[in-house]
Amino acid sequence: MGSWSRGGSGCGLLTPLLFLLSLHCSPVLVSAAGNGEPYVGVTIGTAVTNLLSPSDLADFLRAQHITRVRLYDADPRLLSALASAGVRAIVGVPNDELLALGSSPATATAWVARRVLPFAGVNSSTPDVISAIAVGDEVPTALPSALPVLLPAIRSLAAALAAANLSSIPVSTPLPFSVVEDPFPPSQAFFNQSLAKSFVAPLLAHLANTSAPLMLNLYPYYSLMQSNGVIPLDNALFRPLPPSLEMVDPNTLLHYTNVFDAMLDAVRVAVRNLNVSGGGVPILVTETGWPSYGDRRAEPYATKDNADAYNSNLIKHVLEDKPGTPMAPGAAAQSSAYIYELFNEDLRPGPVSEANWGLFYGNGTPVYLLHVSGAGGLLANDTTDRSFCVAADDADEKAVQAAMDWACGPGRADCTAIQPGQGCYLPNDVRSHASYAFDAYYQSQGRAAGSCYFQGAGMVTTTDPSHDNCLFPGSKQLGNDTKSGSANNTTTPTSDAMGSAIWRLRTGREKGFSLFLRLLLSIAVVIVTDSNFWT
Repeated sequence: MGSWSRGGSGCGLLTPLLFLLSLHCSPVLVSAAGNGEPYVGVTIGTAVTNLLSPSDLADFLRAQHITRVRLYDADPRLLSALASAGVRAIVGVPNDELLALGSSPATATAWVARRVLPFAGVNSSTPDVISAIAVGDEVPTALPSALPVLLPAIRSLAAALAAANLSSIPVSTPLPFSVVEDPFPPSQAFFNQSLAKSFVAPLLAHLANTSAPLMLNLYPYYSLMQSNGVIPLDNALFRPLPPSLEMVDPNTLLHYTNVFDAMLDAVRVAVRNLNVSGGGVPILVTETGWPSYGDRRAEPYATKDNADAYNSNLIKHVLEDKPGTPMAPGAAAQSSAYIYELFNEDLRPGPVSEANWGLFYGNGTPVYLLHVSGAGGLLANDTTDRSFCVAADDADEKAVQAAMDWACGPGRADCTAIQPGQGCYLPNDVRSHASYAFDAYYQSQGRAAGSCYFQGAGMVTTTDPSHDNCLFPGSKQLGNDTKSGSANNTTTPTSDAMGSAIWRLRTGREKGFSLFLRLLLSIAVVIVTDSNFWT
């Protein structure tokens, strides 16, 4: 898993300066997807309190329609579980195992026999789970003392796989983007001179000879943080800018609409400058993402809204738009990417943001909902028509009571059903009544973003809270939608999220303005209408 400064670049700047010199760089790197379609996967770290068991994790991935993951080791229990879920995985060799593998080909052979062969589809009785092997992680910066044995370890593992007729499994090592110097503008990039000839050039030659990808951890977030305001936030988040504000490489005159593509092209130029022979080297982004929370002063861009925007737009960029990059345009050159990461690793040391890169909390509760409509089922479940608002489990009871009073009063929610003698009066307690009131208000606002906030007292869930004779407003709405659609449909498709989704969204607990003003402001936020969200 990379160091806490994960993938941060040097102090280069993206500028819109226009020079007359035009140098169009021919691409050396191609898509890691090869002849296949580009894909988006997720990384799975384990520094998580009460991490899901392997079987539960496999069920979780299946429910979210996640079929590609990157692991940082090769745990047989987890690989067995992933096989049952139809998930393909990059397995990792931890940095502390590099010395043994790089010093002894026999050790590498034994590692392949123990960790890979049972999950490599060598015959009909073994599952085909492993898609690649990532040897170490960000070794040049995380453990530079192991650099002399890194390439020998890669070669030994590749030889062991070839001997087992598994040369189709590529072996590479994820590099931090910081090995690229002067990355902005991309046309002037080059590899760190202390690594270029001694390590990067022979690595690239080996990758070319074995048809393995160049693995890179790319983080526009860090580039933004280090740019001293030169990089626009929207450019880092894949948001469109007016043509006059787009970043232009002064040497190639190529326009860059996002930092992610600029970083990829910087790597292309750095590779080209090494004059590596052997044809195109595939490129695979083994980590990219955005933190959802950080120190408010030191990490102001680490917010849920920005994390949602970056990861949602990344998915759309890779799976739908598939533009390639300005230097290597077209779907055939579009690189696949792994989002860092599936779960918040709350046990990781470092800055506040280091524990907040996950899409979910460790128990399966989503940190935020991604907007991934049209992503081919990835991140799965359409929750637009089956989300509810209930009282948050850990909210203070007085806060819950105050929020319920507001919802049933100034909020104009229909709270008739929780009056004495009505269907939702029992159980007669604050949280049960508040959950109904919160959902009544949430549904009346069209499930608008922020309408389940209630100063942190509410949370969104895809689990129907209806019980006994008490039918929640969201259940009534779903029933009406189903009935209205049945006239034109002979069958009604159902989703596995309907009965099994248990993942909940906690909508935050910021302090400051009064409850009433908070709610009015939050209602004005973009109304969520896309159909495929994290559940």
